[in-house]
Amino acid sequence: MKKLSVSILGTGFVGLCSAVCFAHRGIKVIASTHNEEKANLINQGIAPFYEVELEEILKEVVNRNDGNFKCLVGRKQAILDTDISMIIVGTPMGEDKRIDLTLMEKAAKEIGEVLRMKENYHLTVVRSTVIPGTTRNLVGDTIQKISGKELGKDFGLCMQPEFLAEGRSIKDTFYPDRIVIGEFDKKSGDILQELYESFYGDHLKKAPILRINLESAELVKYGNNCLLATKISYANEFANLAELVPGVDVVQVMKGVGLDYRICERFLGAGVGFGGSCFPKDINAIKAFAQSKGYDPRLLNAVLAINDDQAIHIVDLAENTLNNLSNKKIALLGLAFKPGTDDMRQAPSIRIINELKRRNASNIIGYDPKAKESAREVLGNKIQYANNIEELLKDADCAIITTEWDEFKILKPSKFIRLMKNPFVIDGRRIFSFEEFDKELTFRAIGRVALK
Repeated sequence: MKKLSVSILGTGFVGLCSAVCFAHRGIKVIASTHNEEKANLINQGIAPFYEVELEEILKEVVNRNDGNFKCLVGRKQAILDTDISMIIVGTPMGEDKRIDLTLMEKAAKEIGEVLRMKENYHLTVVRSTVIPGTTRNLVGDTIQKISGKELGKDFGLCMQPEFLAEGRSIKDTFYPDRIVIGEFDKKSGDILQELYESFYGDHLKKAPILRINLESAELVKYGNNCLLATKISYANEFANLAELVPGVDVVQVMKGVGLDYRICERFLGAGVGFGGSCFPKDINAIKAFAQSKGYDPRLLNAVLAINDDQAIHIVDLAENTLNNLSNKKIALLGLAFKPGTDDMRQAPSIRIINELKRRNASNIIGYDPKAKESAREVLGNKIQYANNIEELLKDADCAIITTEWDEFKILKPSKFIRLMKNPFVIDGRRIFSFEEFDKELTFRAIGRVALK
């Protein structure tokens, strides 16, 4: 049986990680981008962004030179030379917080133009997160109209949501906990299942394949992300309750809650709130979709409001201790929205910085092991940028933990005491021992106040 080949339209973090993982296991992959500089980097084995293990695997598949991986500029040859095209382009949040499907529509048009000249049956798979109805009514209809081909006869259509977490996307690609296939028809689903049976082999004994219709698959991704974000806001709500009772620790409370087999403790970590490329964008997108249909999603409204309020709460903790923020040096340990990535999209650090600036804090400095350049692109000269922890903390009046990088977790009170003008730490990620830090310096932690 001929092994299926795949073109990946889009080389963002999901697209490129998927492409190199497919190629690593012997599937012919052609990645496609419109950015020539990006394509050149990828073909040299250089990842255009940071993601754990990505560059190592990219270098390996490039150096094999076995014909299973290349990155092309443009879509035409990539689509012509493969059996399956996966659309993995950005679906960003617009200024009105609705989903922007511009790149999705463009990719569908490009596929349609190529399929007009292609005789063989071709499967299109939407893997970007899109609101219900997009795959069938935007992608399918566009390809059909431009190509002149018949959906279901000349080309197939699937929607397969991805569940990759930044910082562990390579691992998530190789070892998912399930595969969801939304299918236009059985033939489309059969072809995509064949690809994954080849790719995953015995791992499918642990990762069931769920085959459903297109619209249900689209909503699965939103249901998944909205529930995880809800757990985070739920934990932050209880962190605020915990701070009303001296001695109560939200970490212990959430551990007790998470031991319930029906709940599990993952994503019950209280802190500075969620960010990244998925949760804020997806919640706002499905909220706008619901409202366009006349339904007000009250729970999702609360999830977003609680998340936004965490930045205010963090700055309240700083201002209540320092009184006036205007002449104080505020140091942020971490800028990326989570460890393991340099992604600054909707990072909690941005909300905290904006709130600090609103309250006249003018001396803000940040340090991140991986996100210095991406942070500078987003924040510009709003803050200063330190090259290391020592430079960050020197003569600071307040240090706020905003990202839980491993190099921050090993810090001891003595380091803050030695370097800071006023050793005052706000643990926005609950990475430090409350007892150890509270004893040695001025310490505030999300979800706990001292029993005094």
